[in-house]
Amino acid sequence: MSEAVHKRLEELRDQLRRHEYLYYVLDNPAITDAEFDRLMRQLRQLEDEHPEYASPDSPSNRVGGKPREGFVKVRHSSAMLSLDNALNDGELREFDRRVRNLLEDRPHLYAAELKLDGLSMAVQYENGRMRLAITRGDGEVGEDVTENARTIHALPLRVDSTLPRFEVRGEVVMLKRHFDALNAERERQGLPRYANPRNSAAGSLRMLEPSVTASRKLDFYAYQFLVDGKAHFPGHWESLDRMKELGFKVNPHRRQCAGLEELLAFCADCEGKRDEYPYEIDGVVAKVDSIAQQQTLGWTAKAPRWAIAIKFPARQEETIVEDIGVQVGRTGTLTPVAFLKPVTVSGVTVSRATLHNEDEIERLGVQIGDRVLIERSGDVIPKVVRVVAEGEGRRPFRMPSHCPVCGGEVSRAEGEAATRCVNTNCPARLKESVLHFASRGVMDIDGMGSALVDQLVDRGLVKSVADLYSLKLEQLTSLDRMGEKSAARVLDNIERSRKQPLPRVLNGLGIPFVGERTAQILADHFGSLDEIASAGPEKLQVAEEVGPKVSQGIGGFFHESRNRELIERLREAGLQFTHQVRRVVGGKLEGKVFVLTGTLPNLTREDAKARIEAAGGKVTDSVSKKTSYLVAGEAAGSKLAKAQQLGVAVLSEEDLIALMSQ
Repeated sequence: MSEAVHKRLEELRDQLRRHEYLYYVLDNPAITDAEFDRLMRQLRQLEDEHPEYASPDSPSNRVGGKPREGFVKVRHSSAMLSLDNALNDGELREFDRRVRNLLEDRPHLYAAELKLDGLSMAVQYENGRMRLAITRGDGEVGEDVTENARTIHALPLRVDSTLPRFEVRGEVVMLKRHFDALNAERERQGLPRYANPRNSAAGSLRMLEPSVTASRKLDFYAYQFLVDGKAHFPGHWESLDRMKELGFKVNPHRRQCAGLEELLAFCADCEGKRDEYPYEIDGVVAKVDSIAQQQTLGWTAKAPRWAIAIKFPARQEETIVEDIGVQVGRTGTLTPVAFLKPVTVSGVTVSRATLHNEDEIERLGVQIGDRVLIERSGDVIPKVVRVVAEGEGRRPFRMPSHCPVCGGEVSRAEGEAATRCVNTNCPARLKESVLHFASRGVMDIDGMGSALVDQLVDRGLVKSVADLYSLKLEQLTSLDRMGEKSAARVLDNIERSRKQPLPRVLNGLGIPFVGERTAQILADHFGSLDEIASAGPEKLQVAEEVGPKVSQGIGGFFHESRNRELIERLREAGLQFTHQVRRVVGGKLEGKVFVLTGTLPNLTREDAKARIEAAGGKVTDSVSKKTSYLVAGEAAGSKLAKAQQLGVAVLSEEDLIALMSQ
């Protein structure tokens, strides 16, 4: 019995760690919040019943997931703790009972607010000016998204305050109407729709290009005011009012409640109006209003005792899976979709639900004919939560061996969940392929934007990226909003692109797992496209950073006959298929491979990379046995752990400068 309990505990911990990583690090959750909460509650119950199996690294002891790589990490002024959940009236009554007991039945008020479904962010001000914006991250350390946050119009850049420094915390959201407009534009461009406003808001705030963030029209609702990491005003309700006076957007749907019954009535009212709000909500947050009473109630290791998140029920219904088909996305990914017996969920008729990939189908154990539970929760395409009952004569789904759109071969790389069509000219992905090929960092065909590409593809003038090189002036001038001068400029830019070097050509082909850096590595190592195309897996993997997954993607690309035809047409068009390698010879770091991680005290990553390469060294993105040195700064993260595991030498910025000076 004890072994079974221990095994179940470890299974739950592993599941939750995986879903924390998918949600907090990759912004790509595989399960709903309700399912995650259910798993966490199972884990905590088992740990409470069997304290002998307590583990310090259990997900139940953690505030949140790790911040993802890609932005500078910044420590919060004080922890941004998560909240305990109440999933029904009974659990809310139990929370109220604990509060009353700890306060010895002294009178208290609750400040109740809508629980917006977005991304938490802390914004610091100094001398009235916005200085720093940090995502929640893991609650202790977040990501610096200041430049992106500046694009949010609801967030003041300057505030008239006598305080030298203060901090406002709140929720970044995308309004429903902006989310619908974004998806309408993506559909117009032939791109897949985004799943829900919450993920879109999180992804938009983390865009590397602030102009893209600005175009997404994010919103910000303030909910906490701090000075030196501590509450500044005597009560939470007063802090909301004062933030509103300072010019911050504070949610108007809130109420001071004199007791549990008023709080329950407010929750019922909000749930009834859920579809009327301009943003997605998933519940109500209730906080003891008095800061002095909050101090009396205190905190657990994971959450404050004076606050609770009252979660609304997920929107779920049961129905039958009548069939499972496949959709091909803009990158060639084949996504299984369940075609359902139509059912009404929260006033919307649902007839299909995403199944994501083969791994998810296996996890769910779903087959054609099964009765399943589906959940909408604001998603455009609902999700299958679980199988309720196996159907009579149920049939398993099999991923097709060829693309259902173009008939080309499909490939699933080892360790990858996605199955992809490898035909670059597949109609399902052609527009995106052309836009990528023409983009600034690739073949740099200025003027080849989405509006022009839409017309070229829709009118059959471009059926392959190679067709760009046979376009005529009269074809372009026949298109909408394309005058003779504009058409001539586009043709001039197409002509100039013939001289782009081989690394850009490789990047433009859309070879799986081959982006800008890998294209440069391949060109430097092999010297020609023909050498790369004819190299087998072992030969490809001799190149720096090319492992089994990348070599499989390259091999699959060149094995597809349509891609080989594309290569020959591009050769006839005069594109550059050879590459002259220029290396620093005799430099102090010649033959050494470096990886940079964390924030260095003085050098930016770009500066450090430039200095290393000027001295003859190489800079790569991932730690492997081929890595000579890891240069680690503050908040180094997982790369440091991997380097230590592999025995790779770790350098500080000072060590790096000393090494280059020897």
